[in-house]
Amino acid sequence: MEARRKIAVAGATGRVGRHVVEVLEAGGHDVVAMSRSSGVDVVAGDGLAEALAGVECVIDVATGSSPEQEAATEFFTAAARNLHEAGKRAGVRRMVVVSIIGCDRFTADYGAAKVAHERVMLAGPIPVAVLRAAQFHEFVAQLVEWGRQGEVSYVPKMRTQLVAARTVAEALADLATGPESRDAPGSAGTPIPEIAGPREENLVDMAILLKARRGDPVRIEGVSNPADPDNDLYETGALLPGPDATLAGPTFEEWLDLSNN
Repeated sequence: MEARRKIAVAGATGRVGRHVVEVLEAGGHDVVAMSRSSGVDVVAGDGLAEALAGVECVIDVATGSSPEQEAATEFFTAAARNLHEAGKRAGVRRMVVVSIIGCDRFTADYGAAKVAHERVMLAGPIPVAVLRAAQFHEFVAQLVEWGRQGEVSYVPKMRTQLVAARTVAEALADLATGPESRDAPGSAGTPIPEIAGPREENLVDMAILLKARRGDPVRIEGVSNPADPDNDLYETGALLPGPDATLAGPTFEEWLDLSNN
C-alpha cells in the first residue's frame, strides 16, 4: 500500500489543481490545498510558511490571470522563488511542476513565460520534476470564447494533441508520490517527460465539434497571426509530443461524451 504523504498543491482551485487535489485525496494522502481563496498567495508569499509546515512535496499548477508574456513571466518567476525559499525553510524535499510541450521552441508570449518558469524552478535548492503537457481539452472552449466577435469566433490554426486535465493531474500525482530520484525529470542531463492525448487533432476542427455539441450558432473560422514571431510553430507541429511521450486518453470527442461539456 502506498505510504501516506503530506503534499501541498499550489493553484488547488484551478483547472488542473482541483483534479490533483481529488486524485491525491482519493489515494489517501494529506493534501494542503493552496490558493488565494484559502489565504495563500504564492506571488506575494502570504501564508506560505504556514501552509508548507510538515509538507514533503509541492505540486505547482498555479497560473496567473494574464496570458501576456511579461505578466505571466513575473507571476511564474515570483511564485517559483517563493516556493523554493519557503519550501526550503519548511523542509520540503521535492517539487513537481506542470509545463507545456514545445515551450522551449517559443520566443514570445505564454510559451516563453513557461520557459522562464522552468528555468527558475530547476535552478532552486529543492529538487524539481517538470512534466510538460499538451493543451488541455478545456482549452478549446476558452479559445472559442476569446475569439468570439459577434456571430463569428476566430480560432487559431493549431496542430495539437489535446489531453484531459484529469489525465495530467494523475501523472503529476504519480510523480509526487513515486520514489524519489537523484536526477529528477528536468534536471541537467535528464529529459523532461511529456504527456499528451492519444492522437493529433486540429484545434479548429475540435472547436467546430464543440460548438456543434453545445448547439452554439457561432461560426468558427481558423486564423493565423503573421505578426506573431512564433506563428508558424503552431501550424507546423511544434506543440506535438515527442516519440517518448506518454499518450493517454480520453480523446477530445470521448471527453465530450463523458463530461457532457
